[in-house]
Amino acid sequence: MTGVDFRKEFEQAYDTGMAGTDFPDDLRAAQTRLHQATSELAALARSLPWSVEPAAGWPGTKHPHTGEVTGGRDASPGWTQEQKKAVKRLRLECADLSVRITAHPYWLTLEGEARVKARSELKAATRPSATPAVDVARAA
Repeated sequence: MTGVDFRKEFEQAYDTGMAGTDFPDDLRAAQTRLHQATSELAALARSLPWSVEPAAGWPGTKHPHTGEVTGGRDASPGWTQEQKKAVKRLRLECADLSVRITAHPYWLTLEGEARVKARSELKAATRPSATPAVDVARAA
């Protein structure tokens, strides 16, 4: 240990008399953005071809009694360079945000189960359904 009391330093920088879901603004913003970036990445992944590189498809299997064809895939054109860049950018952003959140000094003010509980509260408080929409016209 370097002798620096991070907990004391943090308490001086932030009001740690926070209760419940009263988290530092930068931590809340990072967690909110992580939810958004994760959602964007999932939506992008759902819209992409099934194979990153061009790949041949394969026929499905015909059920012997019903005649229904199941399985199989159409050929994949692969991802474009723009799609690959977008996926990479979002993955890197998610990783960076995850590190920023987990390494935030706020967590040093909590121990054991309190830290785990607060982490869950932060996730719940910043989920899109828990975050009220901002009326841009009213906010201005």
